[in-house]
Amino acid sequence: MATFLYKLGRLAFRRRRYVALVWVALLALAGFGAASASTATSSSFSIPGTEAQKAFDLLEQRFPGGSADGATARVVFKAPGDQKVTDAANKAEVKEIVAELKSGSDQIASVADPFATNAVSKDGSTAYISVSYDVSSMELTDGTREALEEAGEAAQSSGMTVEIGGDALQVMPETGATEIIGVAIAAVVLVITFGSLIAAGLPLLTALIGVGIGVSLITALANVFDLGSTTSTLAMMIGLAVGIDYALFIVSRYRAELAEGREREEAAGRAVGTAGSAVVFAGLTVVIALVGLAVVNIPMLSKMGFAAAGTVAIAVLIALTLVPALLGFAGKRVMGRKARKAAEAENKPEAKPNMGTRWARFVLRKPVWVLLTGVIGLGVIAVPAASLEMGLPDDGSQPTSTTQRQAYDLLSDGFGPGFNGPLLVVVDTKGSSDGKTAVDQVSQEIEGIGHVAAVTPATFNKAGDAATITVIPEDRPSSTETEQVVHAIRDAGTDIKSDTGAEVLVTGATAMNIDFSQKMNDALLPYLALVVGLAFLLLMVVFRSLLVPLKAALGFLLSVVAALGAVVAVFQWGWLASVFGVEQTGPIMSMMPIFMVGVVFGLAMDYEVFLVTRMREAYVHGETPGQAIVTGFKHGARVVTAAAVIMMAVFAGFIGSHESMIKMIGFSLAIAVFFDAFVVRMAIVPAVLALLGRRAWWLPRWLDRVLPNVDVEGEGLRKDLADGPADGGERELARV
Repeated sequence: MATFLYKLGRLAFRRRRYVALVWVALLALAGFGAASASTATSSSFSIPGTEAQKAFDLLEQRFPGGSADGATARVVFKAPGDQKVTDAANKAEVKEIVAELKSGSDQIASVADPFATNAVSKDGSTAYISVSYDVSSMELTDGTREALEEAGEAAQSSGMTVEIGGDALQVMPETGATEIIGVAIAAVVLVITFGSLIAAGLPLLTALIGVGIGVSLITALANVFDLGSTTSTLAMMIGLAVGIDYALFIVSRYRAELAEGREREEAAGRAVGTAGSAVVFAGLTVVIALVGLAVVNIPMLSKMGFAAAGTVAIAVLIALTLVPALLGFAGKRVMGRKARKAAEAENKPEAKPNMGTRWARFVLRKPVWVLLTGVIGLGVIAVPAASLEMGLPDDGSQPTSTTQRQAYDLLSDGFGPGFNGPLLVVVDTKGSSDGKTAVDQVSQEIEGIGHVAAVTPATFNKAGDAATITVIPEDRPSSTETEQVVHAIRDAGTDIKSDTGAEVLVTGATAMNIDFSQKMNDALLPYLALVVGLAFLLLMVVFRSLLVPLKAALGFLLSVVAALGAVVAVFQWGWLASVFGVEQTGPIMSMMPIFMVGVVFGLAMDYEVFLVTRMREAYVHGETPGQAIVTGFKHGARVVTAAAVIMMAVFAGFIGSHESMIKMIGFSLAIAVFFDAFVVRMAIVPAVLALLGRRAWWLPRWLDRVLPNVDVEGEGLRKDLADGPADGGERELARV
């Protein structure tokens, strides 16, 4: 592989104008496709194989035209002071708004008058209008949303409090200034690392081109593949981070080759042949982790993984082709004056050891202490993970300043906490001889279940073979008591089916959340086994070792559990919540742990590959295990540190998002990268390698013969080039 990539790097360097033109053309085509593509008409959320989804599908079949998947809204009114919404003036205002809503948009399916549907609180202070739409929230036009938002303005002027909840106001998450701050921090880190504006700007430019192509393709194909609103945001988050990092490693190796006296084209070829090999395998681990999300069998999550994996693949291709092409345009300006002097000084035998060398020597002297400190420290941080509670965000997790959150609170105060998460019980009476009696039995059973506030009368469909019953729990949607109510209804439904033949199914947003969380829990171990297993095999090929990949996988698990502990402490327990802008604590988003596992595993293997391949390279060329560790840190620690800081800055930029999902994922990825890069890869890994010595690189002979030799460390490339003292000499490895 190293030889092929070496030739590819030299070709891209020589044909740099054509290579640059091709990538610019791809960016323009992707941008044109995104600009001309129609707006995504759907953002469906389904959980195949769950009872809630089965009930939802049954509703669409038996209640046609009911807009089961349509957007909904609740316009909530609260009378001022001691007044009631049933007072003449207030009642007239509410009825006027009902009429305005009915005529406000042709996308509206129904508007329920609160006085006709008994949607008034017992004390008369609060009422709400239920609005249903023919289309999903992502298909609503701006005019429809504006009509909804303007509906209550007149009532507000009369003194009533009017707030709007529901998914009808759900919009695409906006990219804020905090993401730009993340990129700015990355730029500063690159300037400090390279000491050259040209060298610092190149990784940023290529990463932005890659992300531009990836996100534009996602936007262009969003309508075709039914991509959710957060897909492009997450692809941008991951693509930008790895894009900068991959280019950073190529540019860093190129500068090292120039410092050793190579010609520019030769330096570009060698950089792509050596660091490029690590980029390919690091990228493969990220792609495996993201594509592996399909094992969960939730279409939305699978699409997010595939989209992000595609963006990572583009980042790898750009690092192997566009980066060496742009290095050709940059010339020797990629080496700043200070960098050239530092490189000359570093190559002298009496050169002062850099920070990476000094740290590696310290770890070699105290491996047991470093190992224990790292493991115990992460173990303590991981303790809160034992209290992990998972759920999906609802309007109760929105910032308190939003109308959705205020509507949520008004409904809780006026009708009870469970009113924000009603359960919809669907009874399929097709297999029952007496459907009405079966449905009455279901209602009676539910009324006898604890923590149930109300049960509405059953509503049959036209054919009379299905009925719906709305159940209002006593507790908030994300509480364990509400989850117990769902399970109790399902348990009762099993007995009813055996007695009457009628099938009882529970659905609704709350039941969907419960089923989704359960599916995430059930999928986590198979997903871990698949991803870690495949990556273990990949790393075994890269490092020609059994213990190094095993150590990499165990270190990753430790950093992930510690990151989960930090997430629970901040977002569930509320520690330092104000620092990170968390206004409402609660359950951790169900998909966050498994998504974090997928992304962080790939990124953790990046640092493992980049750092340890340099050690492997030194070991293969004759250094002792201890010397190889020092050499790896001498050449790689500075660059890996810069890469980790950049990735943390990019991820941390998303903590400023108003979307709780994006905020939580940004925080979890940033803290996980910190733990993995600086504690696991920089401390635990060298400590373990120091304790293992030569055993770290042991591989059974039969396995060595079976495994393909991909030559990541470039040994085969050196033989092909047949370097000798006459043409510049072989690169000397540090001897300590």
